[in-house]
Amino acid sequence: MIQEITIKNFKSIDQLKLPLGRVTVLIGENGCGKTNILEAISLSSAAASDKLDHEFLASRGIRITEPQFMRSAFNSDDLNKEIETSFQFQDDKIITYNLQHDGKPYSSWVSKISENSKEIPEIERMSEGIYLAYEQNTHIFSSLSEADFVQQSVKRYIMENPDNSTLKNFLIFSPENSSLRIFKEEGQIQPLGIHGEGLLKLLTVLNAEKNQEKIQEIKEKMQLIDWFKDFRISDELSLNQKTLKIADRYLISRKQKYFDQNSSNEGFLFLLFYFCLFISDNTPKFFAVDNIDVSLNPRLGRRLVQELVQLAKKYERQVIFTTHNPAILDGLDLEDDEQRLFVISRNRLGYTKARRISYTKPPEGQEPVRLSEAFLRGYIGGLPKNF
Repeated sequence: MIQEITIKNFKSIDQLKLPLGRVTVLIGENGCGKTNILEAISLSSAAASDKLDHEFLASRGIRITEPQFMRSAFNSDDLNKEIETSFQFQDDKIITYNLQHDGKPYSSWVSKISENSKEIPEIERMSEGIYLAYEQNTHIFSSLSEADFVQQSVKRYIMENPDNSTLKNFLIFSPENSSLRIFKEEGQIQPLGIHGEGLLKLLTVLNAEKNQEKIQEIKEKMQLIDWFKDFRISDELSLNQKTLKIADRYLISRKQKYFDQNSSNEGFLFLLFYFCLFISDNTPKFFAVDNIDVSLNPRLGRRLVQELVQLAKKYERQVIFTTHNPAILDGLDLEDDEQRLFVISRNRLGYTKARRISYTKPPEGQEPVRLSEAFLRGYIGGLPKNF
């Protein structure tokens, strides 16, 4: 898992450190920088995968804009300063990404990668200042300067490092009702796109692999929906024609036992997406969900977070949630250090900052105040103060 992230010079973030748990929840007023934190991680993920073109960045959940707007503008003396992100892993290994863009039309971001260990293999020098590089994709050798060859060696070493795989698959999921209902669409990134594309295919693959334990676990979790009885995938059709057949326990008609995903409510589809995301072996180990509360009843949202925390532990996931719904906070147990809550805000200079909310034992004889109530009363911050 990633223990701590440091972000410098990205959008509203001048410099920010965030010690992560297994499940980390970010709250704060609109425009305080919650999504900017997620995008900085996603930009680093693209750098870890060496895929920094605009199409790939957009498919990871990043709001693409002009390069000058991706950088922090607090230091007006240097609007071309690099974006820097660092990731500290459990073994205290730190990987740092320095991202730069020349601002020219049609050009992409480029990254330099550094790592704090001494395990990078030594390189062979051909002659004074000249080094030999072997390109696996073209099977040819080329000569590079020492600086370029060192960077290439570092990048190759990090790309092959198991720690890097944790980061390079990071995505910001923002499921949308339309994408969850239109099962014919698939995203650029599989198995699940950031808006929910590919959900039926993932369920079909799980079913085809005879992975009935996972399918059954998903069905059991879906019992959070009161009317839900069962679902099955129409197996007599091609993938583009398949539908999800959903059984409502209140429907007892022999002629109409099932309805399809187009007739289901949004909450059902969102829950199905989240449980597939956490339970499938093919989805990322580290990811974020922006606005986890969308389309959910407050009490259902609270219970969902409790269920997702347990699934994150069971399936070794690390996840960041953002929310504006106070009820979501009541699904957290802050006595468990793997569950963390941060209030994101902007200081008097406009910089995004993060403050961790830790568990506080109530005075003897008093009932603890729920996090949702503390949030709404303004005890922990994260609420607008200008009205």
